[in-house]
Amino acid sequence: MLICDHIAALREARSALAGSFGLVPTMGALHEGHISLVSRARAECDHVGVSVFVNPAQFGPGEDLDRYPRDLERDRRLLESLGVDLLWAPSPGTVYPPGYQTWVSVEDVARGLEGGRRPGHFRGVATVVAKLFNLFSPHRAYFGQKDAQQVAVIRRMARDLDFPVEIVVCPTVRAPDGLALSSRNSYLNPKERAAAAVLFRALSAAGEAFEAGERDAGRLRSIMRSILDGEPLAQVDYVSAAEPETLAECGRIESFVLLSLAVRIGSVRLIDNILLPHGGPHAAGH
Repeated sequence: MLICDHIAALREARSALAGSFGLVPTMGALHEGHISLVSRARAECDHVGVSVFVNPAQFGPGEDLDRYPRDLERDRRLLESLGVDLLWAPSPGTVYPPGYQTWVSVEDVARGLEGGRRPGHFRGVATVVAKLFNLFSPHRAYFGQKDAQQVAVIRRMARDLDFPVEIVVCPTVRAPDGLALSSRNSYLNPKERAAAAVLFRALSAAGEAFEAGERDAGRLRSIMRSILDGEPLAQVDYVSAAEPETLAECGRIESFVLLSLAVRIGSVRLIDNILLPHGGPHAAGH
């Protein structure tokens, strides 16, 4: 595995790799969810590249940029064992050099949910992913369903800016109690970790109602909130039942719906979602 930190070295290394190329963008602190993305890319592409970059542009004031978990040496060993060809681990100054002033903003799909609570977050996400697409020239790029709005934003950006890349969405990887794997789970103490399982319980309860025929989106939101309200450590940021591509909130559900939520457990903010019916558009798959 070749490791690059500068742009010229990355371009040279990438140009030497013929055949199909898969990209897995990450912020490091790799877990089984990331491994599933790399494994999918490895199975579908001749070569695989991974970026490890804690992107300061997607963190807002008071967020956890400084304490976000970092362990590049551990990540390097793991990626090498998975057969990754190319690792790019740049410094913030390499990605955003002095005088940097160009940003990518996706409009409607980035406004609500996470975008409404974290101003500027998706501008940072879209900009860094656009730069990664430019630098790696991937045929496919792999993202997790757990970050559903991020997926919608990147799909829209790739379509609008004519990036010749296929966006592949892989299933959320979960712990045995249903908690979606996330690097931020490491912030939870044992009591908070047990309480965090309420996110998936809430989604599952609403999902069961949907499977039983409930199509009133307001009712599904109420089911999620009632489950969350039963956990003393949970502070609800939002619950949503939205159209999967536009993320506009649904009234009466006519076809597909993305159920999502954001909840604070202690000081840790967690997000999760499910897409219904299971296996719907933009779920795990192409």
